[in-house]
Amino acid sequence: MDRRTIRLTMAQALVKWLTVQMTEIDGARVPLFGGVFGIFGHGNVTCLSEALEAVQDKLPTWRGQNEQSMALAAIGYAKAKRRRQIMIATSSIGPGALNMVTAAGTAHANRLPVLLIAGDTFTNRVPDPVMQQVEHYGNPTITVNDAFKAVTRYWDRITHPAQILQSLPQAVGAMLDPADCGPAFLALPQDTQEIAFDYPVEFFEERLWSIPRPRPDRKASEAAAALLRTAKKPLIISGGGVRYSGAETALARFAAERGIPVVETIAGKGALTHSHPVHAGPIGIVGSTSANALAAEADVILAIGTRLMDFTTGSWTAFSQDARFISINAARSDALKHRALAVVSDALEGIDDLDAQLGAWKAPAGHMVHANELFADWNALLDKHQAPTNTPVPTYAQVVNVVNGWAGDNDTLIAAAGGIPGEVMKGWRVKAPNTFDLEFGFSCMGYEIAAGWGCAMAQDGPGGVGGTPIVMLGDGTYMMMNSDIYSTVLSGHKMIVIVCDNGGYAVISRLQQFKGVPGFNNLLKDCRIKDKDNPVHVDFAKHAEAMGAAARSCESLADLEAALEWAKGTDRTTVISIVTDAYAWVPGDADWDVGVPEVSDRETVNKARESQIEIRAKQRVGV
Repeated sequence: MDRRTIRLTMAQALVKWLTVQMTEIDGARVPLFGGVFGIFGHGNVTCLSEALEAVQDKLPTWRGQNEQSMALAAIGYAKAKRRRQIMIATSSIGPGALNMVTAAGTAHANRLPVLLIAGDTFTNRVPDPVMQQVEHYGNPTITVNDAFKAVTRYWDRITHPAQILQSLPQAVGAMLDPADCGPAFLALPQDTQEIAFDYPVEFFEERLWSIPRPRPDRKASEAAAALLRTAKKPLIISGGGVRYSGAETALARFAAERGIPVVETIAGKGALTHSHPVHAGPIGIVGSTSANALAAEADVILAIGTRLMDFTTGSWTAFSQDARFISINAARSDALKHRALAVVSDALEGIDDLDAQLGAWKAPAGHMVHANELFADWNALLDKHQAPTNTPVPTYAQVVNVVNGWAGDNDTLIAAAGGIPGEVMKGWRVKAPNTFDLEFGFSCMGYEIAAGWGCAMAQDGPGGVGGTPIVMLGDGTYMMMNSDIYSTVLSGHKMIVIVCDNGGYAVISRLQQFKGVPGFNNLLKDCRIKDKDNPVHVDFAKHAEAMGAAARSCESLADLEAALEWAKGTDRTTVISIVTDAYAWVPGDADWDVGVPEVSDRETVNKARESQIEIRAKQRVGV
């Protein structure tokens, strides 16, 4: 029997296949791949760009300004779509590819899908060494693209055009698997891209993908229910897996009916609104006193969709030594952490199955009342720190409160690194589900503005929450990566950027000094600069205006309120800068294990070391 084929180059076949992959969101059939962020160079401009140019109506290509930031934009898109649609980022070989490694690490740490495609050297090696090739004399098969192996869930180098027949479905399968979700990487040697091959026409038939929902083992659910029924002070920790599973409503119902308070991780914040009756605040190092008090008292902790990183667990000091853990997680490795009773399952399926196993059981009636009282105390503390004062320089807490009060219900807050994460984690009061994106799993400086671009794209069509992305970041992060302000102006995707200017890397300076080291190389005044008393000040508003954005500078909360109202009516990305206090923070009460010198000539360091030893004595180790 003759098999029908179509003759295409490998690059053309890859792109054609990408355009016929579909998924379903909220009942609507949509492309699985929303588009491509691309910077073309000699590794991808002659073949891959030729293929992409021909399908612009099906798979739009957006030009980035930096390979790292465009891959971060793809991550922001995936997060806003709750992992149901994927963006692609493509670069040339060499430095262009390596620029995407940081973004790959961000996606890997946060379990987010993005397809990274980089050019590569020649498989035939005839022109070697080519420009931008890093040679390994003892192993000529190695190129810089091997660096992605450490930070991707799926990695392949396509050395023959037929290989994409097997590789592409596997890459998508990995990106959509909730247990293995993360970035996929394809290295495309220049000579392989150009080769024509007779591909079977069936390869290009439209395919509908769905995200699997693994159901729990019945014995595991029964054991989890039996353990939970022993609890007098149970606690639910809601992680990012709850949001990606679409389990927000099921979680809220389960918690309300069973009388169990819910605290949220960094990735999980936003599954519930701030004012929901079962919500007790964010947990951990950048968490609330209410959530951390409940964690310390809890006898059984139900962790759902969380990898229990150190910022959630207070480096494993937040819980009593006798507390027992039940972990519902699609990833077996996460479910098994710290000898938890593992329920390997999709969050929604795991909640529903556990609920069915519990019968009429409820937590003691006074437990939720106690949680609500603790949360009320926390809100009162927040109100105190966020209230306007007569101080000449506003605090982060005050700025967050003004922006939060002004934001629309469906506007999405985006933050990542520096001092902002702790302040928005504690002080941002979520008004609608899935409108909060804090990338603090990898704490990648530079994520914020790029992710705002991706988030703005994601608001279009099924799955988008609508509203406008609000990016909050510090001056240090702005200086590190800001070029996608220009990208959004070019593409017409509006976001509002709030730059809190506190004179450098303030929060890491805080940690440095808290552990006994004098301020050094973090705040501008503590750096080796020409004039410490009068450092050159960056005018962030003028800088943003130079990239085509609308912009204003503020010096007071009143200025900020006026600027935000003005920003509502602008027709493009708008940047607002405000001078912010580098020393005032909303207090926290969780411990964090960091390295402190065992010996030092500084008494301040020695005292910090003693404190660190006390912290480590409280840790749950291997239990």
